[in-house]
Amino acid sequence: MNALFGRGSGALAERMGIEFFELSPERSVATMPVDGNTQPFGIVHGGAYVVLAESLGSFAANIFAGAGRVAVGIEVSASHTGSASSGTVTGVCTAIKLGRTLTVHEIAISDASGRRLSTVRITNFIKDL
Repeated sequence: MNALFGRGSGALAERMGIEFFELSPERSVATMPVDGNTQPFGIVHGGAYVVLAESLGSFAANIFAGAGRVAVGIEVSASHTGSASSGTVTGVCTAIKLGRTLTVHEIAISDASGRRLSTVRITNFIKDL
């Protein structure tokens, strides 16, 4: 990742324990531990799901943007449909549209048993540096 962007995954992603396993414009995969990312009720905070998803979607869009361009998030929406109280959650980011100036990705976040917990969509604007 440092080779791609020269700055690693970012302080927030590192603080939340996000680990990237696959990075491409079309598909990216990362995990995040439940421990340390929970709300007072002991389940993953909805904002933590969004951080995982936005990290995946932004990296995928920036890889697509290429040298001399940058992708910046302009819209994100999330629907949380389940909760996790232990273990690790996995985000799988899939491209919906890879255009000249816009990308749209959907991120499905699941628990270890494959049960979907959150669905997030992010739109990024690609601009020249």
